[in-house]
Amino acid sequence: MSEPRTQETKRGSARLPLRQTAETSRARYHRLVAGAFVVDLLMVTAALLLAQWIRFETKVAEFGVPVEDIFRARDYIGHIVIGVALMMATLTNFRLYTRENLLSYTNTLRILFKSSFVWILCYLALTLMLKFDPPISRVFCAIGLVTTLLILPLWRGILWRVLSREENSGSLRQRALVVGWSRDFSRAVKVFGEAADRPFDIVGVIAPPGGDFQEEVPPHMPVMGSYESLETLLQLGVCQMVIVADDALKSGTLMHIASICEKEMVEFKLVPTCFQVLLSGLHLESVGGIPILGISRLPLHSTVNRYVKRGIDLLGGLVGLALAAPVIAVFGLMIYRESPGPIFYRQRRLGANGKTFDMIKLRSMKLDAEKTGVGWTVKNDPRCLRVGAFMRRWNIDEIPQFWNVVKGDMSLVGPRPERPELIEQFKEEIPHYNARHNIKPGITGWAQVNGLRGDTDLSERVRFDLHYIENWNVLLDFQIMFLTFVKREGAC
Repeated sequence: MSEPRTQETKRGSARLPLRQTAETSRARYHRLVAGAFVVDLLMVTAALLLAQWIRFETKVAEFGVPVEDIFRARDYIGHIVIGVALMMATLTNFRLYTRENLLSYTNTLRILFKSSFVWILCYLALTLMLKFDPPISRVFCAIGLVTTLLILPLWRGILWRVLSREENSGSLRQRALVVGWSRDFSRAVKVFGEAADRPFDIVGVIAPPGGDFQEEVPPHMPVMGSYESLETLLQLGVCQMVIVADDALKSGTLMHIASICEKEMVEFKLVPTCFQVLLSGLHLESVGGIPILGISRLPLHSTVNRYVKRGIDLLGGLVGLALAAPVIAVFGLMIYRESPGPIFYRQRRLGANGKTFDMIKLRSMKLDAEKTGVGWTVKNDPRCLRVGAFMRRWNIDEIPQFWNVVKGDMSLVGPRPERPELIEQFKEEIPHYNARHNIKPGITGWAQVNGLRGDTDLSERVRFDLHYIENWNVLLDFQIMFLTFVKREGAC
């Protein structure tokens, strides 16, 4: 009986330093989260106290408020306590205190701005429902929103600069052991490998069952053993996470790996390489107790976002038509004088979810431009009218598409629509081409303002279009609309 205990003692002593390292790292992470939470709380408190001082104890107080209605900090202590508690709950709800968001300042800013606007609405609603005495000042709330959006990002920027140093960020990242190796995972590692905000460090790779890797493992990645050695490596505490990067493994093998990870209290992650685009929309849901992974959480899948974008499109389309009427009249006359015939050009295009529509443009080419078949415009295209070349350079030929926007066939911003007959070819030749049709096409788009229009690389255009679909927000739309007027790359 003594021999097994001796072996267990040796094995336990061998893995003790690694276990201690993992526990030390975990303890540092929890201390950091607790510290960040406490300082955030103090900063929100300071922001609301500053808002109270600006509103009621400076000249701002004289604007539209009788002297007897001016309150001191002690009168607003209840308002401030509730405001601070509500803000901290909102930040926690939006997952500000995770490893990934602590390491990424971009994520932090996004969460801070989203949380602040949700917070101010809930704060006003709550204080009105509770009938506080003295009543809440809407000016105080507005100033509180501004001071919060100034103080929190500033302090979080300082924290991020400190955490982004390798000696600090290393303690926030988890150690990961990779089972197998694939081309997609190798490409991903090249992208995030040296990024300061990467959530984990790869400590090694083990071969899948059979010993054959899908892709050659990079020389700097240590191969720590075979599949059979996985459980021993986890018992030694070499990692906090196991990532399966081989999508050819059988379900029984995956369940075995997940079971080992569960027993050794190690996180289990699976890289689903069958998903290659629109990855930010991946969502795991349970149907009848069965987990189903699919793309269902893109920004424009949200009903609120769709209505916001449609509202902007409708307003912009009507204003655009009103302002463009004289321009259409002038250029219509110039088109007719150079090439008598219709001034408008209708063309069948493919829209959202494969629905076709007639897109309207000012005619920029000769009447017989497509007698030899459908083709792309090229630089210095001989088929272009003299006025047509000018219109295309300044996007004037696109102006009538405001009518398509008002009708709902198009959006102000989105991937440019193409002809159905061209798409039949593109969808077979260009990977992920039809994924562009998840949303309405646009008059202008992210690819176009980056010079990708006309006779340019289709694969690059698709990449930019998919980036837009995954990262849509109202500010990005306005940025693209602005850039449409100041960037001329690719216009012909």
